[in-house]
Amino acid sequence: MLWVLFLLVAWGAAALSCLRLCLAAASVDRARDPGEVELTLYETAFLTGGPHRVVDLALVTMHLRRRLLLAHTGWATVVDPEGRDEVERTVIRAIGPEGQSPIPPVRSATAAADAVRALADRLVRAGLALPGGERTDIASAVRAVRGSALLAAVMAGAALLLPGQGRGFGSPAAAELVWFGLPLGALAIARMEIHPYSSWASPTGQRLLDSVAAPVVGADHDVLAAVAVRGVRAVDDPALRAALSGGGHPAHPPHQGH
Repeated sequence: MLWVLFLLVAWGAAALSCLRLCLAAASVDRARDPGEVELTLYETAFLTGGPHRVVDLALVTMHLRRRLLLAHTGWATVVDPEGRDEVERTVIRAIGPEGQSPIPPVRSATAAADAVRALADRLVRAGLALPGGERTDIASAVRAVRGSALLAAVMAGAALLLPGQGRGFGSPAAAELVWFGLPLGALAIARMEIHPYSSWASPTGQRLLDSVAAPVVGADHDVLAAVAVRGVRAVDDPALRAALSGGGHPAHPPHQGH
């Protein structure tokens, strides 16, 4: 009956991780009525993908509107040094006075800049984004659930390998699998219940994302809206997608075309 000990370990880990995940979710599920809110594209990008999604949206916007050239080699070149908002101006400052820079350091510097932090703070104050601590608690609880699922599978395998276990339907081994399936099922249900909580949007923010379309003006609105919601993978242009995917860049910047 050593397999019962393995089963108790699996059940205990599943119960603790499910409880932790439920408590973490309950701590952030403070329903608020955001009122009449129209999300900007930057706000949508942050709620769906965080600071780096905001930067990717700014880079694509500037590229499509000919204020920035993003080369497939991974370099950004300033075409128009006058940014239209504080995020764009931050991108231009991150590129530097020479007007050219590899894209990865520009993305990192802009994501950590005051303009993006101010956007995040506004969304947190409005109850639409999760504060950093609560975001970490949810992510940690989800990892614990995944770890418990792996432990339950390992315990089930160990139980089946014990001496004296029969094989086939109706055997002790088959019965053990049924019992080990219970904590795995509970873990799967708990994970699915928490799935709507993204790593950035609060439950209120997620509901707003699901119900409100972000207003965009311009011929490129479909591309920008797709980038805000889905990120770089929404870009159809292979050269632009290569530029934003952080591929290797040459030691020297590309020559500017005139």
